[in-house]
Amino acid sequence: MATSSRPEEQLGSNVQSSRPSLSTSFVITSDGSERELPSTWQREYNTAVSAGLSSLVSTFVGFPFDSIKTRMQAYKFRSVLDCVMVTKKTEGIRGFFRGVGAPMISVTIVRTLSFSIYAQCRATYTDAFNRLLGEGYIVDPTGPVLLTPEQKATPGPNLIRALPMYFMSGFTAGGFIALFSCPFEFTKLSTQIELLMARATHAPLPDSDPAAPRYSPKGTLESFKDIIHKRGILGLYSGFRYHFARDALGTSLYFTVYESSKQLFSMYNPNGGPPGPLVIAISGGLCGVFSWAVLFPLDTMKSIVQRDILTRPPGTPIKKRPFQLFNPRMYRGLGVSIARTGLVNMTFFSIYEQLYKHL
Repeated sequence: MATSSRPEEQLGSNVQSSRPSLSTSFVITSDGSERELPSTWQREYNTAVSAGLSSLVSTFVGFPFDSIKTRMQAYKFRSVLDCVMVTKKTEGIRGFFRGVGAPMISVTIVRTLSFSIYAQCRATYTDAFNRLLGEGYIVDPTGPVLLTPEQKATPGPNLIRALPMYFMSGFTAGGFIALFSCPFEFTKLSTQIELLMARATHAPLPDSDPAAPRYSPKGTLESFKDIIHKRGILGLYSGFRYHFARDALGTSLYFTVYESSKQLFSMYNPNGGPPGPLVIAISGGLCGVFSWAVLFPLDTMKSIVQRDILTRPPGTPIKKRPFQLFNPRMYRGLGVSIARTGLVNMTFFSIYEQLYKHL
């Protein structure tokens, strides 16, 4: 018997229920029938473990880029190189990884939950669309309802019909995950820019006169406790509406671009077969770059609002800032951010797909 993960090699069209999986494995027996592998529990386990381990690696690899991006959004530097040199001079190499603890924890959990929720929503929304618009209106190539010969010959229309399903699934997953990730992101931001805030308030920094009292930067856990102590639990959700909008819209674009890119590249593969490592890497990079480029002004607004909150005593009114889409300030750090998200997502999906396949 042979193993396949391609929609083109799926036989028949009588499977009745959707399943939550980003990848599907089949065993094609000698008589032409198919048997699905592995079990539903095993697929969900593979998804969770693969997403978690891949996130640990990709988050660590991309964190220095994220740190520079946040600093440039929150404070003014002449250039990316200026930001890098100032950070290196005042904080050393450790400065580029300051606050890495929070995202190493949060991103791993968030990615695991996000992929699981997305897969469940994708199955649910596919069923809902098909009940509303007719059975077979959407055939998810990675779901259990198999492609007909006509759909195999012209997969484009089915992909177009599936785009709203991918978008809605990503929006639901991103919105739910924002509830969990906002406290960690706010803590990370506080840790990343605390030395810049100290400089802005003229507090002595580590490179100041040795005889002067030196500012001692907090670690991730200390920052977390300090926020709760000064602002209460709800203080961890400062700027939540911007965080929610960024995560919900960003995740919807993220999964939509990844799924569609992977399918489009595979459609034009003259050799057939499942998406190869290059297709996976390119699709991963594209989904990260596109979603981040579109949402970058909103992310900048989030960083500015949260910085304003951190630099003022609790309870102090925060200056209302208009959202200026075409203000150059909203795009500070865009270049380094694009590099970061491209690298992170190419790394993430390359590791994810390989782990999923071999677990």
